[in-house]
Amino acid sequence: MPAADAFQGRRILIVEDDMLIAIMIEDMLVDLGCTVAGPANTLSEALALAEADHAIDVAMLDIDLNGVPVFPVADILRARGVPIVYSTGFGGATIPPADRGCPVLQKPFRAGGLDAALSAALRGRT
Repeated sequence: MPAADAFQGRRILIVEDDMLIAIMIEDMLVDLGCTVAGPANTLSEALALAEADHAIDVAMLDIDLNGVPVFPVADILRARGVPIVYSTGFGGATIPPADRGCPVLQKPFRAGGLDAALSAALRGRT
C-alpha cells in the first residue's frame, strides 16, 4: 500500500455505465484522497469530459459501455499521456495493443485492488 497521501488531490476520471458501480468507485477514490471527474456513463459523456478536462491525472475506464467500446476515450487520453486503468467484467482480451500494459481490474474489485492499479498506472505515467 502506498503512503496515505499518495493519491491526495489526484483527479481521476471515472467512466462506468453502471451507476451503482460508479458510486462505489467514487467512494473508494474519495477515501484515497482523490478528486473525481465524472462519472460518465455513456461514450458521448466520456468523450466530452476527456476532451474538456485537461487536469485528469488518471482515467478509470469501463471497457464496455452498454455494448459500446470505450477505446476512443482512451485514444484521447493516451495522446495526452494520461495513465489508464481499465475495469471489466469480461476480461481484458479486447484491449488494444497500445494499452496492453495498462492495469486491468476485474469486476468486482475491492479498494486494495483499486489502490494497486492506480499506483501501477501512476508509476508508468509518461
